[in-house]
Amino acid sequence: MTAEELQAISKTSVSVISVLGKPYKWVESYVTNDKIYCVHEAENEAVIREHSNCANFPVNKVEEVKVMIGPATAE
Repeated sequence: MTAEELQAISKTSVSVISVLGKPYKWVESYVTNDKIYCVHEAENEAVIREHSNCANFPVNKVEEVKVMIGPATAE
């Protein structure tokens, strides 16, 4: 995707979040050659799917993060 396309979908996401009327946070997204992996904080999967429907973004799978680890976890 071009920088302009990424900016456009980012604007769409932020716009939808502002009118959802529910607690929702887009944390970040990771762009690969053929997919975008998004990290969102929401009350439940239904709210994430509502965001995707309103923004017209496809969602293939929603996974709940149970624990976050990083280099500090090894200490």
